[in-house]
Amino acid sequence: MGTLALAAKITHVPSMYLSELPGKHQGCRQAAIDGHIEIGRRARALGVDTIVVFDVHWLVNAGYHVNCAPRFAGNYTSNELPHFIKNMEYEYPGNTALGEAIAAVATREGVFTRAHHDTSLDLEYGTLVPMRYMNGDRHFRVVSIAAWCNWHDLEDSRRFGLAVRHAIEQEYDGTVAILASGSLSHRFNDNGSPEESIHQISDEFFRQVDLRVMQLWEAGDFDTFTQMLPMYSRQCFGEGHMHDTAMLLGSLGWDRYREPVEVITPYFPSSGTGQVNAIFPVAPLPE
Repeated sequence: MGTLALAAKITHVPSMYLSELPGKHQGCRQAAIDGHIEIGRRARALGVDTIVVFDVHWLVNAGYHVNCAPRFAGNYTSNELPHFIKNMEYEYPGNTALGEAIAAVATREGVFTRAHHDTSLDLEYGTLVPMRYMNGDRHFRVVSIAAWCNWHDLEDSRRFGLAVRHAIEQEYDGTVAILASGSLSHRFNDNGSPEESIHQISDEFFRQVDLRVMQLWEAGDFDTFTQMLPMYSRQCFGEGHMHDTAMLLGSLGWDRYREPVEVITPYFPSSGTGQVNAIFPVAPLPE
């Protein structure tokens, strides 16, 4: 019925918002912003009506959760980095039907999931930052999924991602994009101002592993990458334990996914962490 038209792993660094504002960092993240704009442009060209975001800034401790309120609106300040993102206005339409379909299919496939539509849940900045640049005109409906999964197995998130694909293709009459919103390595500098280390990596080891990961992605070698993902997440402090990435790859075929990734915004360090915008071409699921 429905179509998964676009999939991507994206950055959501709060310095993107800082980059808009007058001051010494103005323009510092223009390449990342331009990458988001390009991903949004491609989604429009593909006829996407809804963007589903796997958001590693939404922390959950039990089960899988979908925020599918009919409308999102507010004024957001980051409790993590309030000097980077403050008083950011937002308003986007939601998609309750798709969110409920995702929860129903995932639960049916053995990954218990709750959809929340009658809720006061706000969006987190893993969703708000990309929507600011991809969806400023409110063209797309938005569904946000918790991907900071503290006590979950990556295997369960793989299965959840596959269920998202099944829900889109079997239960939804529309065209969808999915975004894994999170970093590669995610080790902040110890008690230093992220503003002062805005263009640094916290350790060269993390940069080198990230760059090797990018080589595997660009080669389409996801057999190797999925084998290394659990250790990569632990040793390089994967953001949200990299459950967003497990969900993304679960929706695409996991270790049997073979498509070379297209880098939209080349790898860059940000406040100690490793970041990228990259499109994962959607192909039919392996038999």
